[in-house]
Amino acid sequence: MDISGKVAIVTGGASGLGEATVRAYVEKGGKVAIFDMNAERGAALVNELGTDKVAFFNVNIADEESVKAGIAGVVEKFGSIHICNNFAGIGDAVKTLGKDGVHPLDRYKRVLDINLIGTFNVARYAAEQMEKNEPFNEHGGRGVIINTASVAAYEGQIGQVAYSASKGGIVGMTLPMARDLASIGIRVNTIVPGTIHTPLFDTVPEAAINGLSQAVLNPKRLGRPEEIAHLSVMMAENEYLNGECIRLDGGIRMQPR
Repeated sequence: MDISGKVAIVTGGASGLGEATVRAYVEKGGKVAIFDMNAERGAALVNELGTDKVAFFNVNIADEESVKAGIAGVVEKFGSIHICNNFAGIGDAVKTLGKDGVHPLDRYKRVLDINLIGTFNVARYAAEQMEKNEPFNEHGGRGVIINTASVAAYEGQIGQVAYSASKGGIVGMTLPMARDLASIGIRVNTIVPGTIHTPLFDTVPEAAINGLSQAVLNPKRLGRPEEIAHLSVMMAENEYLNGECIRLDGGIRMQPR
């Protein structure tokens, strides 16, 4: 897929991995709709990158009506949707059974509602619009969905039971979603990041960051958001990549804690 002139949705696009991907798509000539709830940061990015290239929509990805309104807004603004990049998500740190008792069910459900159900919620409505596109290649290509899991899907640490379940669900739905949408020319892939230096790490002590860096095989550092963005671009551009979950983690394998 040639990204130039194409329209992308990036959930969680106001910061971190999403922001880096927004910038990467714009640099490639794409137009981007940011789905996020950080209106201040979203507006700042629109002002910086240009209202002709980027639009912000205050969308709660776990809410069906909010997503439908956002999708309609993108189509009204840019006319179509070709790429859907799902980055929005949350974490939590609670053991199945800890000193305060059992894992609260509402906290478990909230992580799944946002990370797993939210991802599916946006993907299904984006696919509905992609189906309306005229094919952009000889094989009937109409779009690509790029979801985001985590190495926690495979090596969840102590206290990550809800987070790991949500990300494991994203890994698990990658191939069946790709199969569901193959006949209408939509590919589906998933990025599986390791420890990436997002703004969440800005308040983490340097000693802790150094410890995480040493756990990476090579290079001995945290990943960079722009490296995730680079993979997002590749997943969009490479039309033979489909149904895959690709780790981008420097070879790290997470330990129990």
